[in-house]
Amino acid sequence: MLIATTVSSSGRGAGFANIAGFFTAFYVHGALSTLGISIVLVESATAFAIVKYLGAAYLCWIGMKSLVAALRGSGAIATIAPQRKPRSLAKAFVDGFLTNGLNPKVSMFYLAIFPHFIPLNDHPAASALLLVFLHSMINLVWFGAMVLLFSRLTKVARHARFERWLKGIAGIVFIGFGCKLATYRPSV
Repeated sequence: MLIATTVSSSGRGAGFANIAGFFTAFYVHGALSTLGISIVLVESATAFAIVKYLGAAYLCWIGMKSLVAALRGSGAIATIAPQRKPRSLAKAFVDGFLTNGLNPKVSMFYLAIFPHFIPLNDHPAASALLLVFLHSMINLVWFGAMVLLFSRLTKVARHARFERWLKGIAGIVFIGFGCKLATYRPSV
């Protein structure tokens, strides 16, 4: 949803900046997991709760901004121009980084799944970082395709009703993700 709203309001470049933020956060999670710091996050209820609630608050904040933008928009059918002040590439990067970086489930995924794919005779840190690289490449291809698709649909997305609908749906989804993250209880 972040990519959909970013590309429709700020263009293809901002969408790719979101992806760069996601990509960077994967490596932060991967490095923390490889160094064992994520184990502290998983094992410490307080540390996990802090990251979880920061991530949930950030997602809800993004959702509220999107809902407010949807409610303030006009209901006109006329085509509208791109956002007056598009999101800068730096802002789009930070949004992507925080969206992924504040998601403790990524570290939990790396800690729970990756050890099963690390051969016994290989260097564990090198193998783990290779898996992070592969995971980030898969996401780069997937999200890159999404950016290209949404950039082609930009003319449709510039329609006032569609843009309000997209922002409203995105707001609800982000708030829903935030609430889901806030109430998430890891299985032990």
